[in-house]
This record gives sequence, structure tokens and C-alpha cells, in this order.
Amino acid sequence: MAVHNSPAAPATRGRTVNITLWVVQVLVAVFFVAAAAAPKLIGQQVAVEMFDLIGFGQWFRYLVGTLELAGAIGLLIPRLAGLAALGLIGVMVGAVITQLLVPEVVGPVLTPALLGVVLALIVWGRWPQTKALVGTR
Repeated sequence: MAVHNSPAAPATRGRTVNITLWVVQVLVAVFFVAAAAAPKLIGQQVAVEMFDLIGFGQWFRYLVGTLELAGAIGLLIPRLAGLAALGLIGVMVGAVITQLLVPEVVGPVLTPALLGVVLALIVWGRWPQTKALVGTR
């Protein structure tokens, strides 16, 4: 006969959530390095052309690529993971707005929107660490 109210159940659930968050964080970080930041920072033609269409200049490509790389690294640092996810949400909001307002920029608006949702889950899951980092209660 199993006991459902054992003290180990909440601890196990917390550990499972933590492990799940880490797996998601690593996968999202790899995506941001390989598919988002690297093409911008190494100057792949598609990234160069996309930022020409946006009209802010190539400095903006480097800025966005650097923010994506910094966010990806931050996702892998326990104390910074929630804050990094929050910053990447800002980048994804910018990507969604750009794809909606600049029709020449070809890309599925769903990708940054879904990434934003996943990042929001990371922010939620890492909220205690983020609060401790910025010194709020």
C-alpha cells in the first residue's frame, strides 16, 4: 500500500522540475548559440541580408547576436539563468515585432513566439534565484 502524503514526494517533484528546467535551458542555449547568435556574429549571408532589410545597419546584427550569445551563456549559469531568460524574452519580442512590421523579413513569427513562451517558463521556474540575485523579496 503506497502512502501518497510522504515527505519525499514534494522533494522528488521539485527535483524533477529542476532537472527538466536544466534540460530545457541547455537545449535553448544550444539553439541560441548555433541557430541564432552564430549566423549573426560570423556574418552568414542570410543574416547580413536580413539586417539590411530591417534597416538599422549591421551594427544591430552584431548587437542582437551578442545579446543572444550572452543570454545563451547566462542560461547555463545557475544564478543568472532566470535573468538571462528574461533578457532573451526581450530579444524575442523584438524579433516578433520585426517579423510582423517588416514584411520583407522572411521567417516564421511562430519560432520567436514559441521561444518566448519557453523562456517565460524558465523565468517562472528560476524566479527564486532571480529574486535573490536582484535583492527583492
